[in-house]
Amino acid sequence: MKNTNCCLTTKDRAVLEVMLERRRAFADPIVRMLEHKLSSADIVPIDSVGPDIVTLNSRVVFSVDAGHAETRTLVQNEGRGPVGSSLSVATRRGLCMLGMAQGQAASIEHADGRRESILIKAVLYQPEAARRAVRQRDRADGRRPHGLTLVYSAADDWRPLGETPGMRQTEDDDPGPSAA
Repeated sequence: MKNTNCCLTTKDRAVLEVMLERRRAFADPIVRMLEHKLSSADIVPIDSVGPDIVTLNSRVVFSVDAGHAETRTLVQNEGRGPVGSSLSVATRRGLCMLGMAQGQAASIEHADGRRESILIKAVLYQPEAARRAVRQRDRADGRRPHGLTLVYSAADDWRPLGETPGMRQTEDDDPGPSAA
């Protein structure tokens, strides 16, 4: 894989490191590509990744070898989401796209020696950018970030069904120091 530069979040790096350790145990041919991706990437905190960077669970428009545009969600496990709408990071294409920026192109080599070029045309959705937008909106509306919102307040004299008011403790429950 020829990759000029990529930007991984700390979370995405952790996912790739676990993937690398598991794949090394089985001598998977994608190990070399994983090692290269991890060694050449700029690592950034989740909150400071640019909105045009492909991260896990991003919705991406890309083309392969200047072909027609395809739209996929980059996922960790292929089993999530409708068939044909996702692309696993465990594939060569998915791994190549992770960390790339909108407008960036990269070339990958398949196990059979065939090469292909991938161009990121657009990042339609990125979970980190969406999270930041919600936080900014909440701050602008005066809401507390990550706070709970009280939706109903029961009256002070309300008791759960079957509960009687008052203490339930009897004198025998806590005999005190004189019983010893």
